[in-house]
Amino acid sequence: MDLTVTYFEQTGKLNTENVLNIAKKHAKKFNIKNIIIASTTGYTGLKATEFFDSADYNLVVVSHSAGFKERGFQELGGEERHAIEERGANVLTCTHAFAGVERAFRFKLNMWQPVETFARTVRFVFGEGIKVVMEITMMAADAGLITLDEDVIAIAGTGRGADTACIIKPEYTSNFLDMRLKAILCKPFNF
Repeated sequence: MDLTVTYFEQTGKLNTENVLNIAKKHAKKFNIKNIIIASTTGYTGLKATEFFDSADYNLVVVSHSAGFKERGFQELGGEERHAIEERGANVLTCTHAFAGVERAFRFKLNMWQPVETFARTVRFVFGEGIKVVMEITMMAADAGLITLDEDVIAIAGTGRGADTACIIKPEYTSNFLDMRLKAILCKPFNF
């Protein structure tokens, strides 16, 4: 199979439209209907609704969990969340698959647990986007927003916006080792 990977010179938001174009091209090529995208404030999720019409795609926008930035605060709320949902996308807000209870031990006791250590390792070795596409795919599966019998395209970024897209065979968090990152479509070269 001939598949080209696009590498970006810089990380972040400036790559968002290119990533969405690349993802849409491959969604059509491989007949992938499930698109999962990370969005902190709603910018990336809203932009994705311009590329992936709800009549043709199941778009799942995964936000940070409530309290991620500060106690009692939800970063993707209000108008942005409403606009994304109004365009037919699902917005998922839940505990991060690679954090969960382990993060409490790190925050309170300064103890790194295995899952967070693994996540940090993936981030350092492959880039933040690769870590996040794996994480949001499991989160969408756990929430029942995608099926496990179809590949997905997962999109994430470094900081804000999107700079990474992958084709993934999804799995639940409890079966993480059966998930497969089948293809990297694009990512930053220097991260």
